[in-house]
Amino acid sequence: MNITTPSQMSEEEFVNTFAAIYEHSPWVAERTWRNGVEIDGVDGLVVLFEQAFLTASKEEQLQVILAHPDLAGKAAIKGELTQDSTNEQASAGIDQCTPDELTQFESFNNRYKEQFNFPFIKAVKGSNRFEILAAFEKRLKNDADTEFQTALHEINKIARFRLQSILGA
Repeated sequence: MNITTPSQMSEEEFVNTFAAIYEHSPWVAERTWRNGVEIDGVDGLVVLFEQAFLTASKEEQLQVILAHPDLAGKAAIKGELTQDSTNEQASAGIDQCTPDELTQFESFNNRYKEQFNFPFIKAVKGSNRFEILAAFEKRLKNDADTEFQTALHEINKIARFRLQSILGA
């Protein structure tokens, strides 16, 4: 299997390779492949994946949102994150939080989920824990529709980073 030529992959190869692009949601890779993959570059593939995700039903999109772990949450502390999520959170220094910062993350996670009924999602690559905490504070002021759309946008950013990693771009 040549990972740099997704257009030449069988459905099984494609789904196995890209199943984790969207957190615990291999159906996005399945739908992307079924919609037709004639592009091998990262930018073109990102568009195809985004189309598959953004044309899904709101309930399907919500399930992808709900599949995401809390930032610096219990799953991270227990070591239960996917490898991608572990690496992403570590790249932002979340694994280096002080006890006070962990308490702040927990408080923001709880407030956010109480307000919006889904976890706070942010593509943390290139950010640090201070920027993430500031984003929490800012986004808690948004309405539910804005946050749902923001979550979709952030998930697509995460997918782009993961796709770039897989393709070595």
